Order: sequence, then structure tokens, then C-alpha cells
Amino acid sequence: MKILKIFAVGAIALTLTSCVSKKQYDALNLNYKQCIENAGERQRQIQDLQATNAGLTSENNLLRDQNGALKSSLDACLSNAGKGSANIDKLIGEINASNSYIKRLISTNSKNDSLNLALSNKLKRSLDNVADADVDVKVLKGVVMISLSDKMLYKTGDYNILPAAQEVLGKVAKVINDYDTYSVLIEGNTDNVPLASANLPKDNWDLSALRATSVAKILQTQFGVNPNRITAGGRSEYNPKTTNASVSGRAENRRTEIIIMPKLDEFMKLMDIAPVKK
Repeated sequence: MKILKIFAVGAIALTLTSCVSKKQYDALNLNYKQCIENAGERQRQIQDLQATNAGLTSENNLLRDQNGALKSSLDACLSNAGKGSANIDKLIGEINASNSYIKRLISTNSKNDSLNLALSNKLKRSLDNVADADVDVKVLKGVVMISLSDKMLYKTGDYNILPAAQEVLGKVAKVINDYDTYSVLIEGNTDNVPLASANLPKDNWDLSALRATSVAKILQTQFGVNPNRITAGGRSEYNPKTTNASVSGRAENRRTEIIIMPKLDEFMKLMDIAPVKK
């Protein structure tokens, strides 16, 4: 409507051209052009506002839908409030029980670590006159490990214990007997040099196993270690400490290890204890 009025004014201005001066005409013409430009700008503003209004309407509809979904979820939560509270109480009880169980495990592990360290120190003191190259005592992964070289225990390729080695085994046995709640695992190890014989030992598997059982029998028969605490086995060449590419490396790999650790059944009992639910 405003635009029509502007055009009407323009038409009147044209009819009056002959009645006004040139200066007045130019002023009216300039004003007319500015009115046309302003009308176009207002039209563009109207279109922008219409687009903005459409976007706001769409956003409002989306928010309304989301609000409805949230209200439905809230109603569902409120209807299950009693059940949810019971589940939370149960969960809290299980968490408290688990925390108590973890504290017990930590306490037990700390106690075992202290005992293992004391056992290791006692073994080192009792074996202080033995060459370091022949005996190595360590606390490793929660157990006490004694590594004995094969040259101290056996002749080459043999599994019978040398008389000179029995003094060392006697000292080890005394400490084992002092810690009578611990289990004893004996492992025989060889290098990778093939052993082929028609008689025992026929290969490195036989040699490693026979060497382990020879140590077990000495501990049992000569030094009174209860055999139900002992497990003996061979690992052949498949558990090397170092490379077999050198003479010194092969010598280090040929060893018998005595591992002293908490009894396996007691450890498994501890692991089977489930947290007490409140």
C-alpha cells in the first residue's frame, strides 16, 4: 500500500513538473528515488524477519517435543523410585563388601612380602660361604627363588647329585623346614645343546626332569623336607635366562631352581573368597 502511494506521489510530481521550477523538480525527483530505495530495503527486512520467524517456530516445536519426552522419562523414574532406591542400596552394599575384600588382600600380600624378604635374607646368610656364581637368591614376583648352577650339583649330562653339593642343599633344607607353611617347587633347566642317548636321560626333557627329582629326593630323604610340600618338574631348554649363543650363556641356562612360596591351595582359597554381601 505504501509503495502504491509512493508511485502516486511520483505521478503527481510528474504532472506538476510544468508548474514548478527546475530546482524544485530535481529535489522532488531525488526524494522519489530515495523513497523507492527505502521501500526495497524494507521489503528485504520483511523477508528476513519472516525467515527468522519460521526458524524460531521450528525450534519451538522441537523444544516442545523434547520437553514431552523428558516429562515422560521423569514420570517413569518417579514411578520406579522405590525399586531404584532398593537397587542403589544393594549396589552400595556390594561396593562396601568389595572394599573390605580388597583391604584383606592388600594386608595378606603385605604380610607375604615381609615373610619372603625375611626368608630370603636368612637363606643369603646361611649360604654366604658359597660362590656367588653357583648360587643366586632372589625375591621375585612374590616368591623366593634359589638358582643353583649345574656344575655345583651334577657331572656333565648326569643327574646324580655330587657329594659336595649336599652341604648347600642341607642349608637350603634347614630354611625350608623353618618355613613349614611354604610350598617348594623344584625346576630343572638345560641349555639347547641336543642330548641323544639310548639310555636315560635320552634328551633335555629327561635330563631337566631327572635333575629336579634328584634334588627333591635329597631334600626328602636326607634333610627331612615333607614330600607333600614338594613339586618337581623339568623345563628342558625352553626357559632360558640368557642367550645360548655363548659358553657362559649356556652355563647360566643349565641350572636348577628351588622356588619357595606360600602354599598354592591356601593362595587359591584366598582368591576364592567372595566379598561378603550386606
